[in-house]
Amino acid sequence: MTRYSVENDEPEKCSKSRGSHLRVHYKHCLEIAKFTKGLKVNAAIKHLDNVLQFKAIIPFVKYTGGIGRKGMAKQVNAPGDKGRWPVKAVAVYRDLLLNAMANAETKGLDQELLVITHAQCNRAPPGRRRTYRAHGRIGKYASQPAHIEIILTESADAVEKGPADPVKISRKMAAKRRFVKVGAA
Repeated sequence: MTRYSVENDEPEKCSKSRGSHLRVHYKHCLEIAKFTKGLKVNAAIKHLDNVLQFKAIIPFVKYTGGIGRKGMAKQVNAPGDKGRWPVKAVAVYRDLLLNAMANAETKGLDQELLVITHAQCNRAPPGRRRTYRAHGRIGKYASQPAHIEIILTESADAVEKGPADPVKISRKMAAKRRFVKVGAA
């Protein structure tokens, strides 16, 4: 049993999936994980499929240096207008998500109620190579792989909505309610 950075209160209501030393860019995986956290699984998979077809975008929020601005980034309601279509990282992340869904199905959880409650990406040790430069020099040529872990939790049934029109209380009535004497004898 591998260790996850988060332990759920109800292990029978969640399913997990993780990948170690994945040969995809860490920064791309981090942005994908940030974007999908909190989404329903079916919606996340649909969005990732659209990213693979270049119909949707992954907004880049943290690592934005050198990332071009895209008009499509405004559609996903994220801060800023930077984004990319990290196809390789999206494919790997989507496979991990499908694995977590399969684990949930094995546990007997309802696919429609699954929510991504934990999505984390960490740096893995870099793959070190060398490239040969001009004037007899050698430069490092390192890859930045990633560790990814995903936890899906079956959400409870939706809470009923309150009354349509709330009761309006004037400032004077609110003040009167605050200064009510308790137990005057």
